[in-house]
Amino acid sequence: MTESDPLLQGAAAAHEKSRQFRDVIQRLRDEIHRVVVGQDAVVDGVLAALFCDGHALLEGVPGLAKTLLVHTLADALELEFSRIQFTPDLMPADIVGTMVLHEVKGGGHELRFEQGPLVANFILADEINRATPKTQSALLEAMQERTISVARQTRPLPRPFVVLATQNPIEQEGTYPLPEAQLDRFLLKLLVDYPAEEEYREILARTTGEEMPAARRVASAEEILALRRILRQVPVSTQVETYAIRLMMATQPGSPYAPGIVTEHVSLGSSPRGAQGLLLMGKFHALCDGRFAVACEDVRRAAPDVLRHRVLLNFQGQARRIRPDDIVAAAVEAVPELSTVGS
Repeated sequence: MTESDPLLQGAAAAHEKSRQFRDVIQRLRDEIHRVVVGQDAVVDGVLAALFCDGHALLEGVPGLAKTLLVHTLADALELEFSRIQFTPDLMPADIVGTMVLHEVKGGGHELRFEQGPLVANFILADEINRATPKTQSALLEAMQERTISVARQTRPLPRPFVVLATQNPIEQEGTYPLPEAQLDRFLLKLLVDYPAEEEYREILARTTGEEMPAARRVASAEEILALRRILRQVPVSTQVETYAIRLMMATQPGSPYAPGIVTEHVSLGSSPRGAQGLLLMGKFHALCDGRFAVACEDVRRAAPDVLRHRVLLNFQGQARRIRPDDIVAAAVEAVPELSTVGS
């Protein structure tokens, strides 16, 4: 082979694209960790949602730096951040915006659109399950269509547009849990846990001293949009695609790939969006590891975050306190890679 060989040129181009992706990801990770202590898996999950053009649901008790994480990422990209505190009295117009009558020079009036906090790049939808279904639907429509509709006019939202919604796993009084069809709109569900003991000292050092650390701009919106295109170009073999499909089907009761725990304890399994999420996240993990091709291991690594919110337990599963993560783990265990089964 010579340097002009198309195969070598293609491999060199793929290597360069992978290098560009890893470089930006590492810059963002380093800058976020100048402000946010620990939470490596959650940081990677939020970055994955950004680069896969998806949204994430963060579940954890208050005070675990969810707001700080989103705000820091927005600062590192110099993009607009907006925090919406969801409450039962919040109306769709409060987040989308509304038409307001303004007086004009020379007399007379005109209607002008006053945009709501939903018109931004990064949206932190805090305690989304405290808002009524009507307001939740307004947010989730914007997530799906990347537009808002006001006074019969459709307005595009800025790009990138990422919603990171939070909910408290313990306090459920006075909440409106998201229906399955709305949960399915989220690419990922990330579990935010308590910091480790040694991380508390660093948190206290950064937050109780004279100066609070702040993120600097290390990437741009244009870079993010370009890297999203690179991520979409990562090839997926038939073997890996079939593995992702079967893994998604293994969460569905009655499927030929479903293990016994699924058939016995699951009411609804993942929709096709689960398979889409597995492949997109597989591409993200492959690029982060310096590869321009997806492996089955990348899909397995993505499975918990992509599938846990797409599994609905039946009464028996809830009574036995089976977790969605137990179902996903059983599905991963039950589905072998295609090369080991031959077809």
